[in-house]
Amino acid sequence: MASVASLGVGSNLDLSGLLTSLTTAESQPLVMLQKQQISYTAKLSAYGTLQNALSSFQSAASKLADATLFQGVKAASTATEVLTASASATGVAGSYSIEVTQLAQSQSLAAAGVMDPKAAIGKGTVTLDFGSISGGTLDPVTGTYSGAGFSPDAGRAAQSIVIDDSNNSLEGLRDAINNHADMGVTASIVNDGGASPYRLVLSSKQTGEASSMRIAVAGDASLQGLLNHDPSASQALQQTAAARNAALKVNGIAVTSKTNTVAEAVQGVTMTLAKTGTSTLTVSRDTGSVESAVSSFVTAYNSLQATAGQLSRYDTEKHTGAALVGDSTLRTIQTRIRAALNTPQVGELKVLSKVGVSFQKDGTLTLDAGKLKTAFADNRSAVAELFAGAGGSTGVGKQVSALVDTFTSASGMISAATTGVKTTLKSLDNQYAATETRVQATVARYRTQFTELDMLVSRMTSTASYLTQQFANMSSNK
Repeated sequence: MASVASLGVGSNLDLSGLLTSLTTAESQPLVMLQKQQISYTAKLSAYGTLQNALSSFQSAASKLADATLFQGVKAASTATEVLTASASATGVAGSYSIEVTQLAQSQSLAAAGVMDPKAAIGKGTVTLDFGSISGGTLDPVTGTYSGAGFSPDAGRAAQSIVIDDSNNSLEGLRDAINNHADMGVTASIVNDGGASPYRLVLSSKQTGEASSMRIAVAGDASLQGLLNHDPSASQALQQTAAARNAALKVNGIAVTSKTNTVAEAVQGVTMTLAKTGTSTLTVSRDTGSVESAVSSFVTAYNSLQATAGQLSRYDTEKHTGAALVGDSTLRTIQTRIRAALNTPQVGELKVLSKVGVSFQKDGTLTLDAGKLKTAFADNRSAVAELFAGAGGSTGVGKQVSALVDTFTSASGMISAATTGVKTTLKSLDNQYAATETRVQATVARYRTQFTELDMLVSRMTSTASYLTQQFANMSSNK
């Protein structure tokens, strides 16, 4: 509003102070509306806090609603530098002696060196396929086989590339191989520091004996002389690393694998081999994950209760209440959740107290971890049924998760309450705007009236002063 600092100068009256007092009085409805706006805004924020706490609780409940949680199996290796392991639900508890004698390896071949990797090497079609080398003797110096056989891998089709003027160099050949997504090998160029130092190196992308390479070249003799390679016949390339399967023993039984990831050698277990050596593999039920999930559920419920308490607390000394004190939505949510947690289930273990989860006097939950561990060890399926149900809508986890969804979904209770608060806030905004306009008009009218009064008194004061002076002059002339 406009300043009234000069008001009252003409009349020598405190019209400015009077106008300020009147403005304060007229503005009282605005103060009340502001308090209501602050209260409803706090309520809107409180519903958001409540929704977050409910979402955390629902997330914890959803984990318990997953039946696979209770089927968990874990695998542990005593020598993780030799192997690590993971287990699925089909794993069978037990202890297994593992001896890794050989790791799976991919084959690597090196071509003869050339002086210039950009120089032409000949044109033609290069065809590569994979298979297993059998028999024969490997010369450790030349890296070539004599008297060996080659059996193609029927499951992998041969792949071809064309070498022409666009890629007629060692670098072009390298790029052509690498740009062929289905070739199954990686090509690189190594400088060995010799007179003709640039050598093309081909490495199989897959490990295992069946990933040995055979290369046939149709075209220029120079290209054939560089790349033709048949382990059972002529070999232009030097084998620098042989294709090998992983070899291990499980409780003395020989096992082979084309990769270092060995699945189902032990039922339900996948082992990842890292080096040769021995290890003891232990497979057991994963009770830790269940205990952690139940503990998280209890913690989430107690956190929800603490949040609800903060949002509905009343300070008896200050006589002030939190945003949701006496709120019916919050009371309904608390009542329905507690009822769900106390509802008996259809299985053998009907109530949560059977697995160590029980209510305390203050309304929070407590967990007896020892009781849960014993119940799970004695009757795993019954514990799973208590939380995850046996189909349909049974199970504490399923029921609580579904119940919370009715509170937090787009059409749930909190959404409805929030919509009501937003509607009220919009109405208060409209009321505030209308009231403020009215107050401004009233104050403006007061100001006009006070200004007119100020001017009138000023004129009257001037007239009185003039008359007094004239009368004084008349008296002095007698």
